[in-house]
Amino acid sequence: MTRSTSWQDYLVVFDCDGTLIDSGHNIVTAMCEAWRRYDLEPPPANDIRRIVGLKLDEAICKLMPPDCDIDSDKLVDAYIEAFSRFRDQPDYVEPLYPGIAECLNDLSKAGFQLGVATGKSRRGLARTLGQHGIEKHFSVLKTADDGPGKPNPDILLDAIAETGAAAETTAMIGDTIYDMIMAKDASAAAIGVDWGYHEAEELKDAGARTILNNCSELYPALQNLWRTP
Repeated sequence: MTRSTSWQDYLVVFDCDGTLIDSGHNIVTAMCEAWRRYDLEPPPANDIRRIVGLKLDEAICKLMPPDCDIDSDKLVDAYIEAFSRFRDQPDYVEPLYPGIAECLNDLSKAGFQLGVATGKSRRGLARTLGQHGIEKHFSVLKTADDGPGKPNPDILLDAIAETGAAAETTAMIGDTIYDMIMAKDASAAAIGVDWGYHEAEELKDAGARTILNNCSELYPALQNLWRTP
């Protein structure tokens, strides 16, 4: 892929968990430990995966049973403590999905502006991107520290404004309905991926223009979306 100045006004924003990295196992493990700390029956693993992408406090509240008498803040703290402990283990792994590194490199070389919009904390995102050496590709990072959580469109709108892009030349790439709704409400293009935590049909119903089966399909999808050579 050769560099094309025609792409410099176009912004491609990625979700992190479930789109760039496979963090589901770690999130499920930490969430289950947080529940057990208060003698609660952990939610099913699939239910936990489905809240990935939301801000942590919102995710915890969604998972709590209606009759739970434990303060949600206590579960948030227990999750953070468990996740931090797992993350500091020498065998901790949070791998990139296949082809992500090459995809980011190719899009950068082509001239696209790249960003991340995630429910992770800024510190957590910086650690993840740095671990894989991919932080150099991104000109804008929006996290749970920067505004309301998904599907509220504010962090995506802020990314668009900060880069000088326009909504009609912005695409949001994600694996959950929260990403698709956020993109739609920001008047950006929503592109789903089928390797994350929500089903492809759900993503389509939530507004995805197309669904990627692998990373190599992204650049052709962007060309088709914007009809630019």
